[in-house]
Amino acid sequence: MAKTKKTTTAVKVGDYATVLSPVITEKSALIGANGRVVTFRVDPRASKDEIRGAIERVFSVKVEGVRTVRYQGKVKRTARSVGRRAGYKKAYVTLAEGSKIELVEGL
Repeated sequence: MAKTKKTTTAVKVGDYATVLSPVITEKSALIGANGRVVTFRVDPRASKDEIRGAIERVFSVKVEGVRTVRYQGKVKRTARSVGRRAGYKKAYVTLAEGSKIELVEGL
C-alpha cells in the first residue's frame, strides 16, 4: 500500500520568518493593478517553493507563480569610511484566478 503525502494547511512559525513584509511602492502598485500580482520582501535564503507555501498558508490563497529578485545594498560613504546597506530579496507573487490579498484597500 502506497503512502499518501499529507498536506498541512496550518500556518507555521517559519512562514512568518519567510515572508517579512509587503512592498508598498508606486512600482508594486502599477504591477499589481489587476489584483493578481503582490510584492513581498522575503528572507534571502528562502526558495521559490518555500515562499509559495508560506504565502498560501498565511493568506489562504492559491499561488500561481513566484518570481524573485535579489538586491545588493547601496554603497554609502561617511567621512573616510565606506559602508554598504544590507541587501534584500523581493518576491513577485502571482495569484491564481479568483484569489486576492487585500493589503491596503480602502485608503
